[in-house]
Formats: sequence, C-alpha cells, structure tokens
Amino acid sequence: MSHLPLNTQTVQKQDSVAIFCDIQNVLSITKFSHLLLEFAESKGTVFCKNGYYNSQYPNQISIKNKLEVIGFKCVDVPDSSKNSADKRLREDCLNTVAFNPFLKIIILISGDRDFVGLIAILKAIGKKVIVLAQRHSESSKLKNLVGDDNFHFIDDLPKLVEIKTQPQTTFINSQISYNEAEEYLIETVKNALSQGKPTHYSYIGRSMRQLFPKYQGVSSISTLNGHKFKSFGKFIDSVVNSGRIQKQNQELLLIE
Repeated sequence: MSHLPLNTQTVQKQDSVAIFCDIQNVLSITKFSHLLLEFAESKGTVFCKNGYYNSQYPNQISIKNKLEVIGFKCVDVPDSSKNSADKRLREDCLNTVAFNPFLKIIILISGDRDFVGLIAILKAIGKKVIVLAQRHSESSKLKNLVGDDNFHFIDDLPKLVEIKTQPQTTFINSQISYNEAEEYLIETVKNALSQGKPTHYSYIGRSMRQLFPKYQGVSSISTLNGHKFKSFGKFIDSVVNSGRIQKQNQELLLIE
C-alpha cells in the first residue's frame, strides 16, 4: 500500500523544494533545524518538509517534537523491522515527485547508503538532489552519487547559509558607526518579532543586510577604538552588554 506525505498537494511551482529527513540517521538535526530551513529557502520555495521517526525510541520522539515546532510533518513508523522508516521515506518521496512534476529539488537529510537507489531514480528523472549527512555516519556512495557540490554535513549549515545569503551587490568601502549598527540590529529584531519570524543570529544577520544596505557585515562597523569585531556574535555580545537587547541561547529578545 502506498502512502502520500501528510502535507502533499499538487502544485505547479518552479524551483520548489522538498525536504525529507531520516531522523534516526541524523540525530543532530535539531541543533541546525532553523538553518536547514534557511538553506532550503535559499534554493527555492519550500513545498514540503517531512521527517520520519520510530516512536519506540524516546530520543527520536524528542527530535520529532522539536521539528514539528518549525513546521515539519513527522511520520511515525513504529516498526521494529529493519529499514522500515527508510522504506516509508523512499515511498513518500517518489509519490510526492510523481504528483508534483514541478518539484525541482529534493533535500535528503541522511547519510544512509540505503537511499542510493532513491537518489539514482530522482536524478534519472531530472531532479536535483542535495544530501545533508551527520558527520562520521555518511556513505561514500551517496557522496559520489550526488557529487561534492551537493553533499554537505549538517554542521556545515552555518557556513552554507552565510554563503548563500550574501547579497549580490556590495558597497565599496561602506562603513557605519557602531551606534548605527546597534540601531539597525534593534530595528531588525523588532521587524522579525512583528512578523513572527525567528530571531536567531543567522536570520537577523541576513535581515540586517536586506533592511539596511549600508550594513555589509561586522567588518563594515567602525568602532571608536578602531578594532573590528571578530564575528557577528561578538557584535551581539557588545549590544547585550550595553543593556539594549537580550539573548536566550541563540535567540534575541528586546528589553521592554
């Protein structure tokens, strides 16, 4: 019996993206889930994002709950037989592609060699496949099949998102004062909160560039002592120390 993913519907969108996550194989996914969505959105319109887990394992339930918070549809495959969740993922992926011919990109979150056949089929029908694997659990067959450009490790996502979200135009020798940068940061956080968007570092950093073109990353901030910030996080720490903003883990909050 075939299954369709929980949120599948027929669409006709160019450059649509589907995410299929093998939770058991990539347990570290929750650390980078927001970055995963940003990475997928940089590729096109995210049509569906599905995760597959086995409720017989508490650690997988915990990950499933966190993924659902950010909009994943998680499919429980409580079967003790070998590769049962993998089979369901493969079936759902192929059905999704069959019913949505305009789906162009499949992002597979798994390093399991059992997906070699699925990837071969997707590539044969003209789909682009990007694999994100957990380090030290990847199959060399998957890497060879999709190629170096389309194979990444989950913990590379911070760098990948930064690269993909750089603006296409730059301002030569554009510099802003620290006070300007601080105001830009606060306004960007306000804007994100008003729209119900995340306020983690990578999203805010990208939004600052989009909202305030004069800001071209931390290297564009001029400070009184002439020293540059080593990272966006160091700049955030400085604003937090000034008492104008708060941070909770990697999320930024306004001070009432």
